[in-house]
Amino acid sequence: MITITQAQLVRGSKTLLDETSLTVYPGHKVGLVGANGSGKSSLLALIMGKISLDKGEFNMPNGWQLATVAQETPALDVSAIEYVIDGDAEYRELEAKLHKAQEADDGHNIALLHGQIDAIGGYAIHSRAASLLAGLGFSEQEQSNPVKSFSGGWRMRLNLAQALLCRSDLLLLDEPTNHLDLDTMYWLEGWIKAYQGTLILISHDRDFIDGIVDEIVHVENAKLNYYKGNYTSFERVRAERMAQQQVAFERQQKERAHMQSFVDRFRYKASKAKQAQSRLKALERMAELLPSQADSPFHMAFREPAALPNPLVTMEQVSIGYGETEILKKVHLNLVPGARIGLLGRNGAGKSTLVKLLSGELSPMQGKYETNPGLNIGYFAQHQLEFLSLDDSPLQHMVRLAPTTTEQELRNFLGGYGFNGDMALAPVRPFSGGEKARLVLALLVWQRPNLLLLDEPTNHLDLEMRHALTMALQTFEGAMIIVSHDRHLLRLSCSDYYLVDQGEVNSFEGDLDDYHQWLLDAAKNAGKEEAVETSTPIQDKKLQKRLEAELRQKLSPLKKVQTKLEKDQQKANDRLKELEEMLADTSLYDADNKAKLTQVLNERTTLTQGLEESEMEWLEIQEEIENIEQSVRAEVL
Repeated sequence: MITITQAQLVRGSKTLLDETSLTVYPGHKVGLVGANGSGKSSLLALIMGKISLDKGEFNMPNGWQLATVAQETPALDVSAIEYVIDGDAEYRELEAKLHKAQEADDGHNIALLHGQIDAIGGYAIHSRAASLLAGLGFSEQEQSNPVKSFSGGWRMRLNLAQALLCRSDLLLLDEPTNHLDLDTMYWLEGWIKAYQGTLILISHDRDFIDGIVDEIVHVENAKLNYYKGNYTSFERVRAERMAQQQVAFERQQKERAHMQSFVDRFRYKASKAKQAQSRLKALERMAELLPSQADSPFHMAFREPAALPNPLVTMEQVSIGYGETEILKKVHLNLVPGARIGLLGRNGAGKSTLVKLLSGELSPMQGKYETNPGLNIGYFAQHQLEFLSLDDSPLQHMVRLAPTTTEQELRNFLGGYGFNGDMALAPVRPFSGGEKARLVLALLVWQRPNLLLLDEPTNHLDLEMRHALTMALQTFEGAMIIVSHDRHLLRLSCSDYYLVDQGEVNSFEGDLDDYHQWLLDAAKNAGKEEAVETSTPIQDKKLQKRLEAELRQKLSPLKKVQTKLEKDQQKANDRLKELEEMLADTSLYDADNKAKLTQVLNERTTLTQGLEESEMEWLEIQEEIENIEQSVRAEVL
């Protein structure tokens, strides 16, 4: 286990840790949370041996193998899959020794090295690397492409794959989801859940943390504060503590009153019903969310648009693409004030392409595309951070937008985004990615858009700023389209979802849990199509019959297990529906039914966890089936 005893850690003039202790037990999954600059990354650096304590003791088992994600990726000519395999230093060392032994024709050493490679799973390392890359969104062809051909975000995925490939006792992950999309997030969450070692995770995605960890360590006031449970549980306990301070609720009550006023005014107006329901949904959760965020330095609020024309955008039979390559076809979508749309779809399906059309970066290839003359777009995408004037300050950026507004008013506005005091006057160049993103958001909000296009707006934002953005979106009067891997943001901000798939954009009937199931079903169907492809005619009929018999023999037990898993999943889903109906009955929450409520909640938790494990097992078996089918094809060729 990892032990930190009476630790003190000082960096410059700031004390990050002061007389604090922590124990992390083997096999436990810990979420490390805290404000930016509180010392989270320094704690990981301590564990990695990059820095030492100024006082106190740090101990970790000597034999533990540690895995972490490299922060830089050189522009190499080596293929993606070979780069990932390079992450297993022991395998590469044994491979090099084997090559030398073979050149020397040293039979004894060759046999010994083969045994050592087999002992560490070296003969399956290529298939494991390919599986990891596929899970992280790399096609089979892309896995052979050189590392230098990928963009920065995709190179970070390669570094993540390297870390996951390593056989480790301790896995350290610092913001592993920043460059991932939603479907890849689901895959990564499932992989980490199945990880058998000890995990320490830093993430600003609350749903991601919730789905993985069972313990939280909150770095606050130079102390390591331990909480049992996931992030939501931690937030609730911390909120209860803060609730004793009246000041913590003043801001909450003000925001609740503002949102309740909107709900009361528009809840029964058809044109505003969805907006009201979205705010009502957020309002119901504010009791849990806001108290623990009451000390947040951020306060974001959208200004009322100058106009709300209807419709804002009309699209009929629109095709979109690059050059002559069509990406999306026959798109029909009308955007009106109050539309709150989340775009779903796998990587490369065309979500960002649609957003670029709406932003004006792309023109339609054909079809009817009309925008209202009063349309005012607020577009946020990561590449826009590059257009900031690096030698100018946040205040100078604001002055260019609002030359007639007083400096004090602009500084007050910037303060809500964390640019207080001297920071409002400092050059942008040394700012972190999160600070630049906050500035771009501030500039966007000031311009009072009536159509928001948010393409991964939470990348680099910490939990407090994500919360401020989520709450601000509840008061936005215009239309919005969001592409994000942040499920919490999507869940609280969107009333409708559209699925971008196979060149089409269609309304998605369901929530994010239904989308997760859609991804699983799509994977199953892809497996079935792959199986059909393996049955192509073979010239040698005797060979064909023999291979078909061998294939059936190998696949039969696996498919039986898959069939059983599918039946069990169906039963679990049916029971979960029954439990949800029981939980919808308000009488269950009476004091007399406390024991029954606890039983229902425990059963739901058990079933949900079991269902997730069953789905992961199904996917692992499917991967094994595909590997067997590939080996048969190789024999035929």
